[in-house]
Amino acid sequence: MIDNLLKMGGAPEGYDAALIVKEFEKSDTCLLHVARDDKRMAAVKDALNFFAPDIPIKIFPSWDCLPYDRISPNSEISARRLSLLTDLAQNSSAKYIILTTVNAATQRIPNRSILSSATFQADVGRNIDINLLYSFLSKMGFSKTSTVSEPGDYAVRGGIIDIFAPGEVGSVRLDLFGDVLDGIRQFDPISQRTVSKLSNIRLAPVSEVIFDETSISRFRQSYRKEFGASHTKDILYESVSAGNKYQGVEHWLPFFHEKLETIFDYLPDATVTLDDNIDAARTSRWEVIMDQFQSRRENLDQKNRLDSVYKPIEPEQLYLNESDWKFALSSRAIVQFSPFPQTPGPNVKDAGSTIGKNFSIERQAENINIFRSLASYIKLEIEKKPVIIASYTDGARERLRGLLKDEGLEEAYLIQNINQVDKIGIFLVVWSLEQGFQTDKFTIISEQDVLGERLIRHASKRRKAENFLTEATSLTSGDLVVHVDHGIGKYHNLEVISAADALHECLVLEYAENARLYLPVENIELLSKYGQEFGLLDKLGGAAWQAKKAKLTQRIKDIAERLIRVAAERELRTAPIFEPPPGVWDAFSAKFPYQETDDQMNAITDVISDLTSGRPMDRLVCGDVGFGKTEIAMRAAFLASIAGFQVAVIAPTTLLVRQHTKSFLDRFRGLPVEIRQLSRFISKKEAEKTRDEIQSGNVDIVVGTHALLAKSVKFKNLGLLVIDEEQHFGVQHKERLKQLRSDIHVLTLTATPIPRTLQLSLAGVRDLSIIATPPVDRLAIRTFISEFDTITVREALLRERFRGGQSFYVVPRVADLEEIELFLRDHVPEVSYVIAHGQLPPGELDNRMNSFYDGKYDVLLATSIVESGLDIPSANTIVVHRAEMFGLAQLYQIRGRVGRSKLRAYAYMTTKVRTKMTAASEKRLKVLASLDALGAGFSLASQDLDIRGAGNLLGEEQSGQIRDVGYELYQSMLEETISKIRGGQIDVLTSMDNQWSPQINLGVSVLIPETYVADLDVRLGLYRRLSNLSKKVEFEGFAAELIDRFGQLPPEVNTLLLVVRIKSVCKKAGIGKLDGGPRGATIQFHNDKFISPEGLVEFIKKQNGLAKVKDNKLIIKRDWEKNSDKFKGAFSIARDLAEIAVSYEKNASPKN
Repeated sequence: MIDNLLKMGGAPEGYDAALIVKEFEKSDTCLLHVARDDKRMAAVKDALNFFAPDIPIKIFPSWDCLPYDRISPNSEISARRLSLLTDLAQNSSAKYIILTTVNAATQRIPNRSILSSATFQADVGRNIDINLLYSFLSKMGFSKTSTVSEPGDYAVRGGIIDIFAPGEVGSVRLDLFGDVLDGIRQFDPISQRTVSKLSNIRLAPVSEVIFDETSISRFRQSYRKEFGASHTKDILYESVSAGNKYQGVEHWLPFFHEKLETIFDYLPDATVTLDDNIDAARTSRWEVIMDQFQSRRENLDQKNRLDSVYKPIEPEQLYLNESDWKFALSSRAIVQFSPFPQTPGPNVKDAGSTIGKNFSIERQAENINIFRSLASYIKLEIEKKPVIIASYTDGARERLRGLLKDEGLEEAYLIQNINQVDKIGIFLVVWSLEQGFQTDKFTIISEQDVLGERLIRHASKRRKAENFLTEATSLTSGDLVVHVDHGIGKYHNLEVISAADALHECLVLEYAENARLYLPVENIELLSKYGQEFGLLDKLGGAAWQAKKAKLTQRIKDIAERLIRVAAERELRTAPIFEPPPGVWDAFSAKFPYQETDDQMNAITDVISDLTSGRPMDRLVCGDVGFGKTEIAMRAAFLASIAGFQVAVIAPTTLLVRQHTKSFLDRFRGLPVEIRQLSRFISKKEAEKTRDEIQSGNVDIVVGTHALLAKSVKFKNLGLLVIDEEQHFGVQHKERLKQLRSDIHVLTLTATPIPRTLQLSLAGVRDLSIIATPPVDRLAIRTFISEFDTITVREALLRERFRGGQSFYVVPRVADLEEIELFLRDHVPEVSYVIAHGQLPPGELDNRMNSFYDGKYDVLLATSIVESGLDIPSANTIVVHRAEMFGLAQLYQIRGRVGRSKLRAYAYMTTKVRTKMTAASEKRLKVLASLDALGAGFSLASQDLDIRGAGNLLGEEQSGQIRDVGYELYQSMLEETISKIRGGQIDVLTSMDNQWSPQINLGVSVLIPETYVADLDVRLGLYRRLSNLSKKVEFEGFAAELIDRFGQLPPEVNTLLLVVRIKSVCKKAGIGKLDGGPRGATIQFHNDKFISPEGLVEFIKKQNGLAKVKDNKLIIKRDWEKNSDKFKGAFSIARDLAEIAVSYEKNASPKN
């Protein structure tokens, strides 16, 4: 027991925040609160915002990796830690509440003297020492990249330096004029656009390991002293000696510093408040540390060779043991909270609050209306004091307000914090409180007390779903591309060539017989990616390509017309209308234990509007694994079953059926809805009974495998069909699904939509809802890609076992199972494993999967059978053997099997040792690692379209045509055809001819100079985006972005923007080629035709003899001495002709 500790009873969680505020107001310095874990820390922060919205709060997070791990803590977490420590080291007079956890408080950190001097200050208008800045960045853990995207990145582009600094500074852009700092701007790392201006910045380190010469030499000495001198094969020792940051080097932190301190040393006079049960949390943390240390030690002693060996430092060097902990707390005021009342005495006080009422008994009873019970309780309490109800979200608060109104409680006030409670009444606040409490001044009820456990996701800033569609795939040297006029070629690089004394940047394309084509960058939109790794190059100027294209044009017209017919027939048919019944619908929605994410709400709204439209729904909901697609299906099923219709839910495996049935039964408990499952899990007798009851209409919702598609299953009144994990059903199953009933609602759920499905959605034939926001507390899965390494894999499996979880080990072929089984037996004998693959008898496979699901084994060794929708929250590690042999969508689905709970999940993609992968495999794995952001399933499917192409859109016919012309071109031709047919312009064969680009030659340099944008990929991306702009506003925005990111526009870039703008107007006018010089312009129309001959004659007349037609070309005389005259003149000519063309089209369209 610590002598100076005051035990404060009567402080339930939630109310403890009010007591923290009281302690803070009494003290003259900061206050430090130590929470049990991250979840508790977030809860205390929310409670503080309610009780004291004006007090500043700072967070000191713990590392998000295990003790003695091979991986470094997340860069954002390191940045937040160091930002706070630097503030404390340099400004001891500031006063705020600091929240931390047991894990963070019991870990040693760099001492104050280092951080008080480890900053870089820069002010606008002052000189700046560039070399000093670069040296600071590399020593303090920053890494150089081409574009900054996360804390700790920096990029240099001429006189512009982008730095993603830790803490509140965020991403900043330094503008240099020589050695003078001309400006500092904060920018958004996603859009790369400026957000605000700053007058000065202070940069802090981003890593607790500082890489200067002194630290490196100290590390070498300590390492040799601790582990002896022979380090020829020690990768860690070699990397640090060479000055390189090694993954996981932070776990040897004491070797880099002369002396380490703790967070308590940074706050010598601060009062410390402690969560309830803090000692149990600290003891269990120390056990984990010792456990990890022992297993590392044993591993070290077992091995004779020293390759990839992990030499752990003594635990006391980096972590506080019990005596260190007591010593750290000995010289300060300490308050420990307890939720239970205490009898006051020496060092014991009681704050007088008690835990509030829990409605669990009313919740379990099926014949009690829980909201009526809540209203009765509120009416009793409100006679004496205010009642505050804490809801998790704005939506939940509104819903609760409506439900209370239904029970006769009309007056409920919406508030943000306690200061707004000024009288007796009912107050509703958004606050994610787990459990309510009572004091003599007020009663607080939490949403969880009433509705059972809720889970809350803290909103984080992230990309919008729509942005996924616009992320263009970049070209790399050697990629096959398709040129609209010349066919399949190979892209080499960008090259600047001189033509007519002007510089042009061109893409170099290789065709058959070593022919080269130089395509000016301003015409880049004529290129699309081929989408296959290998293909025959076309012959430049040959007729074969045009023949292929013409054949496909006709084919696409047929496909498009049939697709439109399918969609049109659907529009004409009617389907039952399912209106959400008021009251019951709100109560059902309120039972959802999570906060709906924005995307989920949008998808639910979309589905409801489909179900109430009176037309058959055909919607694809594309959401990452575990992102709440099932809830959307449940709400749709609820509407259908309440309206008296039957619902069929079809999933590809029996295990998924079992999971869905369990979820549906839990969610529909207490409702008059009969739910059954139909799969091999149930006996023949039971299956027969279920089929009969489906036919008689006694079963409302049936969940099954494709056994539901059998002819023997007849529905009495089917209204909604839900298809889960659609990519696992073959075409025949899908065709059977279509025949079931043509006028029922169909809802399809999938995480990686198969390209064919995605394509239908993109082409506007099918409705699409994307859920790209991760749900409650989901952390992105940390993905590692490396050659197979015994120790890493052993460690990964043991780590998961030690933290009480399970692992998947996935191999590409059944033949590989034996090799891995042997490996597990020899190298990881501690884990128990079970093998599963598709060649097992169905009953045996189910038994094995179910025993793993029930937690009887540590590891499931399987083929890619695990890909389909398994939901095992306790499994948080996955190892993929020979990852290069899997497809991208497959890898993504497999990886999605882990990370379903709140623990950090790890995915290890191992490849064959000492074997070079094919370029496509390498690209697949890189894409996977880069899609660490949650919710990337949709952008991945788009990437997958790009990598593998798609089947025929209508069903079983396979389309070899796509292979002929490449995927992107096929897609754009199809979309264009569909929109033309929809617009009534049925003569598709002529309208297909929109794949061309005007050539503009004004004798001026057109390029983005390498000195302006050095990175080739970034430059290509800019060219590609530029080619899609058409409106003046878009050009202005693009120019502003370039100035923002790269500095003042060079003349060549200005010219490029003007030429692309003239080009977009030329396209509208039908001008195929425009050559401009000092004496005027020569114009050649596309296909030698102008849409309105009368308009052209009129135009020539207006030129007063300065224009004539010669050899099918329009020649216009002008006097253009300066380049600026050429631009203005060419633009005005093109604009005049475009206006004639557009007005002709407008007048002609009604006649069609």
